[in-house]
Amino acid sequence: MTQSPSEETQAPNKKPGPIIVARHGRPALDRSAGPRLSWQEYKDWWARYEIGSLAEGQEAPQKLKDIVADSDVVLSSSRPRARETAMKAAPWADIESSELFWEANLPPPTWERVRFLPKTWNILARAAWLRGHKLDGEGIREAEARAEQAVDYLIDRAQEGQVFLAAHGWFNRMLRPRLRKRGWTCKQDGGDRYWSYRLYTFDE
Repeated sequence: MTQSPSEETQAPNKKPGPIIVARHGRPALDRSAGPRLSWQEYKDWWARYEIGSLAEGQEAPQKLKDIVADSDVVLSSSRPRARETAMKAAPWADIESSELFWEANLPPPTWERVRFLPKTWNILARAAWLRGHKLDGEGIREAEARAEQAVDYLIDRAQEGQVFLAAHGWFNRMLRPRLRKRGWTCKQDGGDRYWSYRLYTFDE
């Protein structure tokens, strides 16, 4: 029997490509450096961090370059540190950047008469955010909804083949249980350090 044109051109069902989710490289702004900051000063520091680049003189680890070399889709957060990470790991790629993959907000508690290093404020701000504190930024419920959208998008793009995403530490953690819930298994777990990555595959 002769096939219809639609049947002839329809691609056979295939297993979606793996999804590689990496954390960005080391930022130029050092969270361990002084001076100690008030909560208002830390809020300004975080705003500068978000628009900042990577520290100079870094190259993507060869292991990361190798595993993303066959990627069909290369994505990144549109924050400079994430986009630069994607560029260094996959310099050959046409990178698609999006606010969808931004880091989760870090709003400091509004404590007066205390001063901490940025790394300490990071911990305090994340703990407060997890309990619903958001100041004038994105709250946890909004970020969770965005993480769901991000996973939808990653899975959709994985139909094209291997996907590489360069994004951020906490937001990447938010993606992990959502990918697992949809049948994706972490086959390689590189941890949460700068330049680290996790590789997920779909298990039917």
